[in-house]
Amino acid sequence: MLRGWVGSSLQAHSFEYVRPATVAQTVQILGEKGGRAKVLAGGQSLIPVLKLRLANPQVLVDISRLPGLAFIQERGGRLRIGALSRHRDFEESKLVRDKYPILADVAASLGDPQVRNLGTIGGALAHADPASDWGTALLVFETELIAKGPKGTRTIPIDGFFKDPFTTALRPSELLTEILLPKSEPGNGGAYLKLKRKTGDFATVGVAVQIGLDPKRNVTRIRLALAAAGPTPMRAVKAEQALVGKRAGPTAFAEAARIAAEEGKPEADLRGSTEYKRAMIEVFTRRALETAAGRTGR
Repeated sequence: MLRGWVGSSLQAHSFEYVRPATVAQTVQILGEKGGRAKVLAGGQSLIPVLKLRLANPQVLVDISRLPGLAFIQERGGRLRIGALSRHRDFEESKLVRDKYPILADVAASLGDPQVRNLGTIGGALAHADPASDWGTALLVFETELIAKGPKGTRTIPIDGFFKDPFTTALRPSELLTEILLPKSEPGNGGAYLKLKRKTGDFATVGVAVQIGLDPKRNVTRIRLALAAAGPTPMRAVKAEQALVGKRAGPTAFAEAARIAAEEGKPEADLRGSTEYKRAMIEVFTRRALETAAGRTGR
């Protein structure tokens, strides 16, 4: 066990630093320390928070070298993703590019090369930023999150994972270990698009779409989610309902985009006014629907 500190020369925060060798050791430490511990994976979300003193953990638990938590594979009828899979892994995965292009979209949209090389999908999900690109994209699947704690393993549906800004359903004693997605099916396509002011910035707005079309291009399945449009990543359920059974095309997509913009609840900030963000939700929803439909092969 080591001592460490993070902060400016005027505001340094000290903490204990531990690097467990296994998931079991990690869970034991989290169980003992409870809410006094923070988990460090790639550090791209946590380190800035520590520097700003927005979090003051007594213990920093470094899981970056835990074995067996970095993988992207189809197995058992699902896409299985280890929580320590780094953003660059999704860019480089042929499986992802060919069958789950929305995940490659997300990875390519994130930060800069350093962020993509170091940051992990599990860390991004646990951070739960309202503008979370990963959180938004995973909402368009029936995603399940696997958490391990002192009492065993728990499965958390993605629809119940994000509770409030920077707050999830994970308990202080639990570690997110795996993400499960349904296996890609023929006639399905997805896309993630976001507006940002500059490279490395958070989304001004982000839109994720996963759509299923029958051979006549009628919408059989649709999930649509928004980033930076509320206190957590959110689904645009009314827009989804407006598309089911409709023929995919400009008219249906324009109407769904209009409804999605009404569903979003973006707040004015340095990235734009509420009115501007709603307008951009409409534009990017229409574009994401067109891109996703184009990837169905129908």
